[in-house]
Amino acid sequence: MTVVMKKVELPNGETLSYRERSGGEELVLLIHGNMTSSKHWDVLIEKMAPSYKLIAVDLRGFGDSTYHKRIKGIKDFSDDVKLFVDALGLRDITIIGWSTGGAVGMQYAADYPDDCGKLILLASASTRGYPFFGKKEDGSPDFERRLVNIEDVERDPATIAVQAAYDNNDREFLKALWNALIYTHNQPDASLYEEYVDDMRTQRNLADVYQALNTFNISPVHNGLIEGTNKAAAIQIPVLILRGERGYVVSDEMTKEIIQDIGDNGRFVELKDCGHSPLIDNLDLLVDKVEQFLQE
Repeated sequence: MTVVMKKVELPNGETLSYRERSGGEELVLLIHGNMTSSKHWDVLIEKMAPSYKLIAVDLRGFGDSTYHKRIKGIKDFSDDVKLFVDALGLRDITIIGWSTGGAVGMQYAADYPDDCGKLILLASASTRGYPFFGKKEDGSPDFERRLVNIEDVERDPATIAVQAAYDNNDREFLKALWNALIYTHNQPDASLYEEYVDDMRTQRNLADVYQALNTFNISPVHNGLIEGTNKAAAIQIPVLILRGERGYVVSDEMTKEIIQDIGDNGRFVELKDCGHSPLIDNLDLLVDKVEQFLQE
């Protein structure tokens, strides 16, 4: 099996880069999360059975994809993916969305139900978004002060700190952040970890992604910032909802919101002894759960 980097120009003027692994007839589209790109799927791409053809896309503003126009919401990402899918002539796809990519996958499945046969959400942001709050003087979250607009997000100390680490190539800061929140059980091999840090620094849309998550809401309820669209009810395909039992990025409450809003089409599986990156914590377990679901 070979993995080839390719690019495709979209009608909206953006160009999306992607990794393509040859395989069988069953097509799986991988959508990465924040602070990553298609690069972070590499271990899964190597591990999944050769019967699957895998395509991992770099969303707009990540990896080698362009970022000519700013993102205003998760739907901008999912509409890019629709143009991408149509440009490549892809049909009958399964989407696996990790973290922010899960929100993109849910929006896509709701808007374009004929394209997608199954959806897998890996440590996904909620159907009700991912709230961002201001900070108290001691640096802890101020849950009484929800950030409202992009200007709030751009001024937020957390945004400024991560962006500064990108700009200044502060690799130790980025590793410390990931070790605290994501790689809480296992870490990638040292050389691979360096490649992942290089990949993180390709992101050019940090504040925009934070605000897109902050305002995402396809649920039937108000999320504290905006009213829900109830588009989650349009997701009528089988959905596998995966979350590590030690997930520090996506809370148990957020996952329960997904389960509630997706309804009977969703099935939840907790990944034992995993955090926000089951790809690194227990790849064998992750692949087993994914392939079981795909074979049903």
